[in-house]
Amino acid sequence: MSSKSLAALSVLFSVVAHLSPVFSLPFEGLDSSAQRILNLATPAAPHFVVYSDEWVSGENGPPNVTDINGFNVFALSFLLISGASDQAEEWVEIGADSRSSIKSQYADAGILLIVSAFGSTDTPTTSGADAVDTANTIAAWVKQYDLDGVDIDYEDLSAMDKGDGSAETWLSNFTTQLRTQLPQGQYLLTHAPLAPWFSPGQFGGGAYLTVDKNVGSLIDWYNVQFYNQGSSEYTTCSGLLTTSSSTWPKTALFQIAASGIDQDKLVIGKPATSSDASNGYIAPATLATCVSQAKSQGWNAGVMVWEYPDAAASWISSVRADSWPV
Repeated sequence: MSSKSLAALSVLFSVVAHLSPVFSLPFEGLDSSAQRILNLATPAAPHFVVYSDEWVSGENGPPNVTDINGFNVFALSFLLISGASDQAEEWVEIGADSRSSIKSQYADAGILLIVSAFGSTDTPTTSGADAVDTANTIAAWVKQYDLDGVDIDYEDLSAMDKGDGSAETWLSNFTTQLRTQLPQGQYLLTHAPLAPWFSPGQFGGGAYLTVDKNVGSLIDWYNVQFYNQGSSEYTTCSGLLTTSSSTWPKTALFQIAASGIDQDKLVIGKPATSSDASNGYIAPATLATCVSQAKSQGWNAGVMVWEYPDAAASWISSVRADSWPV
């Protein structure tokens, strides 16, 4: 790193120490080395995360930063066991020059650009993928294509439902190895568990309560999927925040926290529209009320949404309106 970079960082770290963590800093004027160090430091909450695996007409890579103003993490979806797909594949195909330009624009806007791994079509444990080898492959891909980190959207339902601990062991070994390759504070590492996977006693291996116990300290936060779990699940502020149904007991936000999960690592995940998920949709204005209620009770983790372009700047502006206005 150049002496100019170090001097600039010294000034910025001094400023950061006196600012509320709610604010993000623009990085104009810093060279790429300085930008990367600041941008990759584990960001303070709240986190506003948007995924995308849709092909958008006329698009050449991720959207312009103005289209997702109000978000601070954009997740290219998905990196599969078989390789890059959808938006992750497009990131490869646009070439190094375009990637460098877009990455710089995102850094200047304070938006982390990550890849999401697996998704609903991948079954790494059931398929017999080696946890360590898979972690090494994903980490190498993140580094090769200059991303800020990775989100683990593990949805191997068969493995988790077996209840024999195989899913939890796989995830724990995988996450441990991933962290050796993508060090904390240098790369973002999040998980996107289904909300029911925090239900005590519902899964023989403990599901994400066990994962958190084993490797939670290595995970920056959880983008919890409070959707696709039943037509009436997590569809009201009370059901989302304080009291889940008997179908998935103790999996509302503050009930999960009461089970020992750091509440400031529990990002509320919702679909952008009713067509973006089978169920679990809450209209943005109502979701804004829920978010405000949670914030008033000391929570500040943030909001995740599936997916862009249905969720763009106007969507997150509405959801943040009563808590962290854009």
